[in-house]
Amino acid sequence: MAKYSAAVDQGTTSTRFMIFNHEGQVVGIDQKEHEQIFPKAGWVEHDAIEIWTRTQEVIAGALKKSGISPAEIAAVGITNQRETAVVWDKATGKPVYNAIVWQDTRTDTICNDLAKEGGQDRFRTTVGLPLATYFSGPKVKWILDNVEGVRARAEKNEVLFGNIDTWVIWNLTGGPKGGVHVTDVSNASRTMLMNLETLDWDAEMLKVLGIPRAMLPAIKASSEVYGYAVGALEGIPVAGDLGDQQAALFGQTCFSAGEAKNTYGTGCFMLLNTGTKPVQSKNGLLTTLGYKIGNEPAVYCLEGSIAITGALVQWLRDNLKMIEKSSDVEPLARTVEDNGGIYFVPAFSGLFAPYWKSDARGAVVGMTRFINRGHIARAALEATAFQTREVLEAMNKDSGVDLTALKVDGGMVYNELLMQFQSDILGVPVVRPQVAETTALGAAYAAGLAVGFWKNVEDLRSNWAKDKEWKPEMDAALRDKEYQGWKKAVTRTFDWIE
Repeated sequence: MAKYSAAVDQGTTSTRFMIFNHEGQVVGIDQKEHEQIFPKAGWVEHDAIEIWTRTQEVIAGALKKSGISPAEIAAVGITNQRETAVVWDKATGKPVYNAIVWQDTRTDTICNDLAKEGGQDRFRTTVGLPLATYFSGPKVKWILDNVEGVRARAEKNEVLFGNIDTWVIWNLTGGPKGGVHVTDVSNASRTMLMNLETLDWDAEMLKVLGIPRAMLPAIKASSEVYGYAVGALEGIPVAGDLGDQQAALFGQTCFSAGEAKNTYGTGCFMLLNTGTKPVQSKNGLLTTLGYKIGNEPAVYCLEGSIAITGALVQWLRDNLKMIEKSSDVEPLARTVEDNGGIYFVPAFSGLFAPYWKSDARGAVVGMTRFINRGHIARAALEATAFQTREVLEAMNKDSGVDLTALKVDGGMVYNELLMQFQSDILGVPVVRPQVAETTALGAAYAAGLAVGFWKNVEDLRSNWAKDKEWKPEMDAALRDKEYQGWKKAVTRTFDWIE
């Protein structure tokens, strides 16, 4: 008798396997980091083989630690770092090149060349996205153009492409021995290759980017049975697939139009459910697929993506050695009353929403001799909250709906100083759920729904429970002054790269 639903959560810095009971509580977990590879300035890569190895290790680890037998698991879902692109040999399962990570900016020349005709928003009405280094399509083009022999092999149907979800599912279901080559609508919508209306690969986009259709996965619903696992999860249905931010939306049970969540991870991602029709953004947001359950109509979202939030804390830890562990940032920031007049704009890989400027670079502005480590730590945390406000304002304009509260999740939501400042700078309550690991939970929900472990989304809604709420305490005049200072600081990062 199946008692649990599980998920592989393959993130930018680590991979987790999590097992959930029917109430949506975590009953088993294992997690391992993988290497971040930086071959050149602006280039970010992962070893896809290492990611698959870590995936197998955490599956075995979580089963062992929890004492749960695979026979008790109803289904497994996948959630993943989106836009990170892998191309691999169909026969051997060996990648032709490292996975090119979503943060990587090497495709800026490709994007700029494509923008010469029709500008950055040339394809926005078709795919919902601006021309930016963020998305996978240009990364695939780069691999086909720059790795010897790969284009010829792609034409001969010898290589496969996928975001990391596709890579994990293919390996999980057998790899070269019958692995299924699929993705879901949420991941496909991050490639620049999927048509928002048809939910299929767009012939014009494939032609523009020179990508053979044969190498692309089949686009499926986010909740349906794709195949069956081999290895440690032998015979278990692989039945859920959602990009990490859409999975968090699903895990936060934002199933009604107008509901929104913000996930605080390596980057920060706010998604607003806009219902079953795509809403085109006029304010620098992405129009993206939220999810699709079985044969039901697909649900769309507006998304604001911020490249660097939690990664800024890691940078203080690893590059500046300012703190020993990420959690040390809050006590350090609390050693000062405020930011001392400085702003830290972490445009390390350009600016994402709502600016989409790949030529911006990071800056700390307003420095005086008064500033110390505490101020820098505080400004680093505040950067996350300010960037979130910029995205929220764009969402309010596009949707015509003012958000009344923000559901939050991800690693940084245990930082009480940040959550209070977030509420202060937004002027709305910020709500943390009891299970903050909503990304893995969303994938487990999608998989469990597909096999009837949960009957419908109302079952999932009844699992959601509030853990803590922060209410705004900041004076409105101070809020506006702080925010204007931030907006001024952001302009100082523009056009840095010639």
